[in-house]
Amino acid sequence: MNAAADELLVVAGEASGDLHGARLLAALRRRRPGLEAYGLGGDELRGAGLRTLADSAEISVVGISEALRVLRRARQIFAALLAEVDRRGTRHAVLIDFPEFNLRLARQLKRRGVRVIYYISPQVWAWRRRRVRTIARDVDRMLVLFPFEESFYRQHGVEVIHVGHPLVDEVPSLPHAWDSLPAGVLPRRPLLSLLPGSRPSEVAALLPVQLAAAARLAEEMPLAVQLIEAPAVPAALFDRLLADSPLPVERRRRDRFDALARSHLAFCASGTATLEVGLIGTPLVVVYRVTAWSYWLGRALVRLPAISLVNLVLGEGAVPELVQDRLTPAALAAEGRRLLSRRPAVDAMRAALARLR
Repeated sequence: MNAAADELLVVAGEASGDLHGARLLAALRRRRPGLEAYGLGGDELRGAGLRTLADSAEISVVGISEALRVLRRARQIFAALLAEVDRRGTRHAVLIDFPEFNLRLARQLKRRGVRVIYYISPQVWAWRRRRVRTIARDVDRMLVLFPFEESFYRQHGVEVIHVGHPLVDEVPSLPHAWDSLPAGVLPRRPLLSLLPGSRPSEVAALLPVQLAAAARLAEEMPLAVQLIEAPAVPAALFDRLLADSPLPVERRRRDRFDALARSHLAFCASGTATLEVGLIGTPLVVVYRVTAWSYWLGRALVRLPAISLVNLVLGEGAVPELVQDRLTPAALAAEGRRLLSRRPAVDAMRAALARLR
């Protein structure tokens, strides 16, 4: 067998894709021990054996104006990946989410005769539906996480397989802090977890609001606060944002599932983390904010009843969402107060979250 047949290009541009890609690559290498993989990723994929030509953190941002700041570096990485494909004669590629980059890369790979497997679908069912024609042209097989995505792609002539969401296997079922309390009883000193996102731009936009809301709650009740830090975000950014916080905050970079299971409430950035929190069974308030330009453009393009994956999967407004101008310290603290002072509200939310798995 030629060398190219035992090589795989893997491209993941954000923290969640890095994690899911690492699980996929590890499983592939168990089946094919001689497989060599190279491409774009972060610490998780490197740990699974990926030789990275660049780190995904260099170009992982949210919002249009934010993306413009890393455009030059993204073009350099794009060119380097294609140059390595040409040099090695690679015949297969796995592209993971990150559609603005990966759909353009798929087109160039297809022109080179590379078989393209796309793992974790772009949300074309939510916006820019015309992209599905591009996917049908440039992607050989789409691997999707949600059942409704499979039917959508089949309707548009795309070869698709519903593989299920990896978080169902990755997030364990753990004893929860609320389960240890008798029915109707509230915690004496609730533990609040802050999850401000997996990209530096998200953390910079969301963590100050989360901290300010936590400070308001702490004025009204005994409160413990812990920060769940995404490994892809530099610790120095958290250092800077925490420097002026009046609250003592415990910081966690590891064992986040255990930390969430001990939490009575989470303030969580919209994204994959909402599913993690929901699968653990921790009540949560979903928050999000981007630049005004990105938000108003998004509103014009996106047609969805909710932004959080928890609400989209459940098909109902099970968890509150505070987005853009609605996200203020006062509003976030009010939602936290409602959940930490009313056991029926918590029990109703946890009953909905129990249906996620």
